[in-house]
Amino acid sequence: MKSRSILLVVLVLPALCSTSARSTVVMDWVIIRDAGNVGEQSRLENSDTTYYGGVEYVYAIGKYEVTNAQYCEFLNAVAATDTYGLYSTDMGSAIYGGIERSGSDGSYSYSLKAERGNNPVNYVDWYDALRFANWLHNGQPTGVQSPTTTEDGAYDMSLGSNVLRKAGAQVWLPSEDEWYKAAHYKGGATNAGYWDYATQSDTYPTAEAPPGGSNSANYGQRVGGHQVTDVGSYLLCDSAYGTFDQNGNVWEWTEALISDSYRGVRGSSWKSGAWSTLQSSFRWGIGPLTEADGVGFRVASIPEPATLLLLGLSVVMLRRKL
Repeated sequence: MKSRSILLVVLVLPALCSTSARSTVVMDWVIIRDAGNVGEQSRLENSDTTYYGGVEYVYAIGKYEVTNAQYCEFLNAVAATDTYGLYSTDMGSAIYGGIERSGSDGSYSYSLKAERGNNPVNYVDWYDALRFANWLHNGQPTGVQSPTTTEDGAYDMSLGSNVLRKAGAQVWLPSEDEWYKAAHYKGGATNAGYWDYATQSDTYPTAEAPPGGSNSANYGQRVGGHQVTDVGSYLLCDSAYGTFDQNGNVWEWTEALISDSYRGVRGSSWKSGAWSTLQSSFRWGIGPLTEADGVGFRVASIPEPATLLLLGLSVVMLRRKL
């Protein structure tokens, strides 16, 4: 039986994309506790002895994948001149994209397609995800893409394919361990074990339209129209920590370097036909410049001090009751 966690978060729906006045993107975070938890040994057939999911610190991660509405705000803030290709034309022209662009270089503006705001953003490459993280790290400034907006902060983008997370990062793309723990760890202790799937289950989720049951996900092209769904639509299918859609909807970029220059993606997508791609043991890498209808991301962060204080108080109160 699943155990549901009490989350110390407030649900904030993404703002509508604005082209006239700057809107603040509010991320909905969940706290990933149990610092110093034991990792899980890989179960890949090639006898990989790597352990995944062990993280020595408390951190926050996006409750949902980054949405079209949030990414659209980002584009309107920094991509009037889209120097580094943060916008893919597939977002507008492809049926599965959610953002349209108008105007010309130097005065581009961006708007949402109808009913696409709460879909996860797709057609974003690995570098787009890092630049979005930099923008959040820097306080969501408005202006050209520069070291104070997208090109430095959590990541120094001048390093190209060798870019690494910098010390002091406030918002970043999750490491593979951070992503894995948020999705699969059972929580509540430092040796609690792992679920095979990100829905608190060792049985593969049912591929069906939302809201589904207690173990459902958007994969296998089973949803009407064969497409992405609004984030958090599978209401009873969160991870132990309270994240949604870490199985299905879109593959999610991580910081992981898999081989050569390939970067890690986890979680599978709406168009992946096999349930096995949702398993914790399934590890995949793709080229960092890949922009696809089944690839998106979520971000991680340092928990705010007030949230950590509330978390600490709740732990103390729980211990007193035991």
